Amino acid sequence: MKSFSALFSLENRSALVTGGASGIGFAIAQRLAEQGARVCLVDRSPTVRDAAARLGDGHIGIEADVTDETAVTRACQAAIEHAGKIDILVNNAGIALIAPAAELTTQAWDTTLSINLRAPFLFARALGPHMCSNGFGRIVNLASQAALVALEGHIAYTASKAGILGLTKVLAFEWGPHGVTTNAVSPTVVETELGKQVWAGPVGDAFRAQVPTGRFAQPDEIACAVTYLVSEAAAMVNGENLVVDGGYTIR
Repeated sequence: MKSFSALFSLENRSALVTGGASGIGFAIAQRLAEQGARVCLVDRSPTVRDAAARLGDGHIGIEADVTDETAVTRACQAAIEHAGKIDILVNNAGIALIAPAAELTTQAWDTTLSINLRAPFLFARALGPHMCSNGFGRIVNLASQAALVALEGHIAYTASKAGILGLTKVLAFEWGPHGVTTNAVSPTVVETELGKQVWAGPVGDAFRAQVPTGRFAQPDEIACAVTYLVSEAAAMVNGENLVVDGGYTIR
């Protein structure tokens, strides 16, 4: 029987994290690197290279638009060439364009679905067969509490995140027999720098009051949940949605 710490070791593992230049994505990258993984960050921001450098030697940042199918393919190929293989995929990149259903533009809908749902499919399709041929893989898709309950003004975001749960289940079913598990993590509001700005003031106070723990999540709490799911400790967890919402959705 392996020791507890050995079960969480990611030595000799390589990971690709989308939206990794900042926020939740960078927090995830930090935890994976801390556990021994070689990390490839993918982000549309040029700062992704600096973010990778902050992780230490052996990690890389790849600037790419996740809505561009060709760019996704190239990013995955570059990651494999750099690391030799990719064992872990974390689909973290996301966007939230908020508006009432009657006012949301078609462009906003399409942009949201393209980043939040189409991109995870593109990355999974690019890397899943590679993982299956290696006999090992971990895919974690970032969903949201909005996939489980209705949030006013979040129609496109909710639809995209509900879609992530369906995507997760099918990938888990198809690739599980080949040693590849696929799971989702559904956070509540996370206090990234952007999150703090968006949820400041009375709106944030009112929402926070509905969370049984009385607060929002921290980026590292989401990172730790992802780290568990990609570890050997979670080898029998497949097709599940780990909700990290302080109890918001239990009501």
